[in-house]
Amino acid sequence: MKPTVFMDLHHDRALALDELRKLLFDLFSAPERGVMASRYARAHGYTDGYMKGLLSAGLVSERELREIVSEARARVAGAATRVVHRLDQLPRGSA
Repeated sequence: MKPTVFMDLHHDRALALDELRKLLFDLFSAPERGVMASRYARAHGYTDGYMKGLLSAGLVSERELREIVSEARARVAGAATRVVHRLDQLPRGSA
């Protein structure tokens, strides 16, 4: 009986999410730093693959992932500037 197994999984998850936050910060701040398009595309693909791996491994849910991405984008680019409504919730004729 190893009580450290849960602690290791929790620790690994925390490290993986910290790494994801770093990747997202680098990705969202790249255009302002003047990163070349090829390097930006590579970083984008790497970050997408990392997120898919986290989902596949069950370390993060889709909802958690959306929240992390949203927080990272807001940290770099500021808060969202407008409210987005779902089309099925708009009054008829306004879409």
